[in-house]
Amino acid sequence: MPVRLYDSRSQQIRDLVPVVDGHVGMYVCGPTVQSSPHIGHLRSALVYDLWRRWLTHQGYKVTLVRNVTDIDDKILVNAAGSEEEWWALAYRYELEFTAGYNALGVLPPTYEPRATASIPQMHEIIARLIERGHAYPAPDGSGDVYFDTRSWPTYGELTRQSVEDMVDAADADPRGKRDPRDFALWKGAKPTEPASANFPSPWGEGRPGWHIECSAMSRRYLGPVFDIHGGGLDLRFPHHENELAQSTAAGDGFAKYWVHNGLVNVNGQKMSKSLGNSIYAAEFLALAPPLVVRYYLASAHYRSTIDYHDGALQEAEAALDRIHGFLERAARRLEDTRFAAGALVEVPREFADAMDDDLSVPQALAVLHEHVRAGNAALDAEDLGAAAKHRAAVAAMVRVLGVDPTDEAWTTHEDGAASVALGILVDRMLADRQSAREERDFARADRIRDDLAEAGVTIEDTPTGPQWSVNG
Repeated sequence: MPVRLYDSRSQQIRDLVPVVDGHVGMYVCGPTVQSSPHIGHLRSALVYDLWRRWLTHQGYKVTLVRNVTDIDDKILVNAAGSEEEWWALAYRYELEFTAGYNALGVLPPTYEPRATASIPQMHEIIARLIERGHAYPAPDGSGDVYFDTRSWPTYGELTRQSVEDMVDAADADPRGKRDPRDFALWKGAKPTEPASANFPSPWGEGRPGWHIECSAMSRRYLGPVFDIHGGGLDLRFPHHENELAQSTAAGDGFAKYWVHNGLVNVNGQKMSKSLGNSIYAAEFLALAPPLVVRYYLASAHYRSTIDYHDGALQEAEAALDRIHGFLERAARRLEDTRFAAGALVEVPREFADAMDDDLSVPQALAVLHEHVRAGNAALDAEDLGAAAKHRAAVAAMVRVLGVDPTDEAWTTHEDGAASVALGILVDRMLADRQSAREERDFARADRIRDDLAEAGVTIEDTPTGPQWSVNG
């Protein structure tokens, strides 16, 4: 059975037939590092980690590119009025994302380019679009360059909507647009933005639009045609729609398959700042061991919406405990027997069929737990040969999924993730305390200090800023 995946562009399950036999090139839209990561970011990174692990297991050489959008309107806005430079803010948040990925055992991508390192490649695509009549510089001399949506007949094919039904593109000042739905490829310099955020271009000083960044980086690292483009479901429009249009209009074949992961809700509601229900990655990793978080986020089908609720992590922990308990019990009972070494086996056929079928992890986990139950029954019956086979199968499956509870690396991950989570939370509370003091809201500042003290965190105000430590 070939690996099959749901292609969002054709809206059907398709066999994976790579551009280069035996090699899969995958581009995943990574974070815009404007603020701290939330659990949706963790889930998305984990989905493509699972795809990569399974494709590798099936014998493919996988090149995974996950970008970092390190320049963006929101990054500049969030850095405005602060002593912190926009690029420093972006890097600080990038480190938070990396810490979250590492805590969950997400393998590092083959390449992790930052947008600001591929600006010449963006210029090349924009120039080709202008030459082909699909882009135009703003006539007002602002330095803006826009994609002409009306010039490309298939614009809207990814999300199956016509230009007339689309909302106006709000990604740039409409000062020089021919059509309000035209989107920015290059944004001319503005006096309200820092000079360090501007780069030279054939159309004047400025910075790239969001969408052109991914077209340039995917082409640079994977070529004009590659296999899989992935990202969160929320990126289908306008981001992925615009990527597809500009790349194909420039003459590139671009992605053969489009894969989108589902989002994360909290108690039945979409996470949003307005509802105040966003759960940051550091907070989430502080609720349970990282292995439990990984298992929980991986256990739903990648295209489904996860609805996080109280008790969800406890359910995941109980499932992992059953796996761990069987592996340890089998290891003890089989020790000093002819079955102790355990035969190296391939994952069970039913498990492989589930994973080949659009990465159906829930069905794969059902196979895993069936082997756990059967293995325990074999131990109860003193059928050591059968127990050994089930143990080997379970060990193979958890290794592929990256959820092996016997892997000593998880102990390190747990300790490291706890430290990362604590550091991020304390730093955020200290920033809130500093804001309260600047606003002369001393009652709130003292309350934050008292909350930290109650949690065993001591704050010392020094000439270089507050320093904190955990009470022994």
